[in-house]
Amino acid sequence: MPKTFLVKNAAVLVTMDGTRREIPGGGLFVRDGFIEQVGPSADLPTEADEVLDLTGHVVLPGMVNTHHHFYQTLTRAVPAAQDANLFNWLKTLYPIWARLRPDDIYISTQTALAELALSGCTTASDHLYLFPNGSRLDDEIAAARDMGMRIHASRGSMSLGESQGGLPPDSVVDTEEAILRDSVRLIETYHDPNPGAMVQIVLAPCSPFSVTGELMKESAVLARHYGVQLHTHLAETQDEEEFCLQRFGHRPVAYMESVGWLGKDVWFAHAVHIDLPEIQVFAHHGCGVAHCPSSNMRLGSGIAPLNGYLRAGVKVGLGVDGSASNDGSHMLAEARQAMLLARLGAGLAGASLSTEDAPPLLTGRQALELATRGGAAVLGRGDIGSLEVGKCADFIAYDLSRLEYTGALHDPVAALVFCQPRNTDYTVVQGKYVVKQGMLATLDLSRQIETHNQAAARLLT
Repeated sequence: MPKTFLVKNAAVLVTMDGTRREIPGGGLFVRDGFIEQVGPSADLPTEADEVLDLTGHVVLPGMVNTHHHFYQTLTRAVPAAQDANLFNWLKTLYPIWARLRPDDIYISTQTALAELALSGCTTASDHLYLFPNGSRLDDEIAAARDMGMRIHASRGSMSLGESQGGLPPDSVVDTEEAILRDSVRLIETYHDPNPGAMVQIVLAPCSPFSVTGELMKESAVLARHYGVQLHTHLAETQDEEEFCLQRFGHRPVAYMESVGWLGKDVWFAHAVHIDLPEIQVFAHHGCGVAHCPSSNMRLGSGIAPLNGYLRAGVKVGLGVDGSASNDGSHMLAEARQAMLLARLGAGLAGASLSTEDAPPLLTGRQALELATRGGAAVLGRGDIGSLEVGKCADFIAYDLSRLEYTGALHDPVAALVFCQPRNTDYTVVQGKYVVKQGMLATLDLSRQIETHNQAAARLLT
């Protein structure tokens, strides 16, 4: 890695700082992977170990993906699962996922991270919750390290099998003792709490219908002892709500409260079926939400109350979710989807109101903020999500001379979201290229595609 790195002459540099500055002709000066100066290029040093002239490009903070399942890149568009709702989709895929091997975890992680990096993502949180045939979270962490991507690796878990009234087959669940023991091992081996951390560990029991209440409680105690975050799926479907009412006597949010899962160190994936009082509970306790619009639409789960979350001050980031329920990993496309779905939701909410009383429409810049600054807040990271002095040198750049942006240069920042999403030209993580001139710098993509397709074919044979 070059000790110093100068980025200059951007058409617009979008800082996402506290005042949301956008700097024409802007640039960055980076030292040892951290931003030392931000401003007009004329005000920056003229020399560095690495100089990148981004004339004609928009530069933004690297996007932050707050919810994913990397392994699912191996089971995209499986015919039997194409038209199923969540519970039936899971029941179709659980037996296939039970065949996963350690090399499958490594391969699928690199495929997912390649897609994410090319789409403008620099930090990804992944939720791996089943570990068949000797698979470990270590396999995913190794793949992310080799890719040069920043990762929040969630030690997911399932302990409530079919025989105990849960959804997953017993073949893919583990004992609570084994789950907690491995959680401690992973935290003590990999978790880095320092600014610029490339790996952080998260404890993430999978969902109310696949883990016991006791595991939820013990995971919360363990996470808070070590100072790591907590994550789970919540209120994704009405089926889940009915399951929680029947088994626990609570709606999902009240159940989370009963097991100690409300706080600034907690974020929930989906959170679709949430009412106004529950939104206020999230806001009061500082809980975050990973909004996954494409997956929610794909599985027919519903429309999350994004506008309500934002009005209440709830932390919200974006998640592409599993690549078997999206079925892609494109962060810029997810930002666009979030904007469009929020506008649809606002239209439905305001259908009976006058024009003056209708909810405001989510803007393109707000969608980009969800994907950057918002995601960093959800993950509890103060060192990423914006381009400011002292923060990590995680940035992305898009060439405005592309066909997709023709006719949209009067507002190139909004054009990134309103126009057809495309891949980045540069993705830099901690001052190192992951994508350079539109090509992956850390992976042989043609070989990766071939290897990945062979693994996917084996799983479904």
